[in-house]
Amino acid sequence: MAAIAVQTTPARAPGPARRRGSTLHRVNPLVYVVAWLLVGVCIGPVAFIILGGLRTNSQITADPSGFPTTWEFGNYSSVLTSSLFWQQAANSAIAGISTTLGVVVLGVMASFVLARYRFNGQAAMYTLFAAGLMFPMTVAITPLYILVRALGLMNTLPGIILPQIAFALPVTIIILVPFLRAIPKELEEAASIDGASRLGFFVRMVVPLSLPGVVTVGILAFVASWNSYMLPLFILNNEVMYTLPLGVQSFASQYSVDTARVLAFVSLSMIPALIFFSLFERRIVGGLTGAVKG
Repeated sequence: MAAIAVQTTPARAPGPARRRGSTLHRVNPLVYVVAWLLVGVCIGPVAFIILGGLRTNSQITADPSGFPTTWEFGNYSSVLTSSLFWQQAANSAIAGISTTLGVVVLGVMASFVLARYRFNGQAAMYTLFAAGLMFPMTVAITPLYILVRALGLMNTLPGIILPQIAFALPVTIIILVPFLRAIPKELEEAASIDGASRLGFFVRMVVPLSLPGVVTVGILAFVASWNSYMLPLFILNNEVMYTLPLGVQSFASQYSVDTARVLAFVSLSMIPALIFFSLFERRIVGGLTGAVKG
């Protein structure tokens, strides 16, 4: 009967290379300390405002940075039962959604032309959009005011929506052009052979493939519109037409002695933008990463 030899391999002790590889994956604890400090610096003011709305004015005066000893929900309920707050929130929502739709539609179409076609002045047009990043809205606020007044759009939401779309287009095009350039030419040729027109290729192929970039620019446009203060300050002069940033200023001036109620109003006005940004944070990072790779 033949003997069957079984060869066993002794366990290999972890060599220098393996130990070196495990060392590479270690993270310095100082990195976590610095990260948590930065998180605290960012979250601290937000927590102070939210908790401040749950305190009384006497508590804030006695200990401005303390926690509520008795939870006062009446500050938030008084703001939520105000029709003016909901009117201003609706104005912010209308301005934000309209700005986002305008930025996405116009940005995708302009980026498609700049990324996929060659024509005279293409580089100059792209440079012109890129140069728009160097001119913030605060620099052009006086010409904008004159133009909006000449168009008869003072104290109207279109008077702030149209300029917001114009000033959001440069960063939108800078982000979307790399996405659209990365789409293979062969895909467009195959769609053309199958009988798809340029518009059909744009709607059925380009828009779905560039969806991460579209979501990114849409979120950035909405958050920027929601937090916009300078342009509505110059254009809107009726409290009913105010957006929430202007509503916060007006409310703080009207109830300057009621600090707790003002903090509650500020909390409610910023919470929608915080929630919206937090939910789509990964989309923003993924879209920007794709733009850089493209």
